[in-house]
Amino acid sequence: MSVSRKTFLFWWLGGLSIFAVSIVLHAPLAIDAVPAGILDHQAAPDAARVDAVQGAWRAAGLLGQARVAMVCDLVFIGVYGTGGVLAGLRYRGSESRALSGLGWVILASAVTFLITDYLETLAQLTQLMRFSGNDFLAGLASSLGSVKVLSFLATLFVPALALFVERATRAPL
Repeated sequence: MSVSRKTFLFWWLGGLSIFAVSIVLHAPLAIDAVPAGILDHQAAPDAARVDAVQGAWRAAGLLGQARVAMVCDLVFIGVYGTGGVLAGLRYRGSESRALSGLGWVILASAVTFLITDYLETLAQLTQLMRFSGNDFLAGLASSLGSVKVLSFLATLFVPALALFVERATRAPL
């Protein structure tokens, strides 16, 4: 499959733009009782902590804000993850060994990001929509955080590196 530079950049940069919107939507969720905002919800290891976070948001009138922010996260994950997959597909077929290797790393990272972040966010949103913590869902969400972050960082920096290598070597795709 041949993916144009323009197509991958449209999705990848579009996802980063949505991420910026998501950060703005999440910012009000950081309150005194929940100082790390959504990060406290993501890291909650059990139903009791999820209930405490959601209760604080409810008391502050922020449940609707939290729901909108998490739905925005779902859109971000899909768009940005698609951009990562497209970047991986673009570069894995390169004649350049360096770009081909970077392409495989990007593709694996993007698929990992899509799976882990969707699972984490859907587990969180399910609890938020029910306004009830669940030990299994809380444990699932909290256990995926480090893998999700690492795969996000890989899909952020490795495509940038591939763009640099591509430009520096003018390698044909």
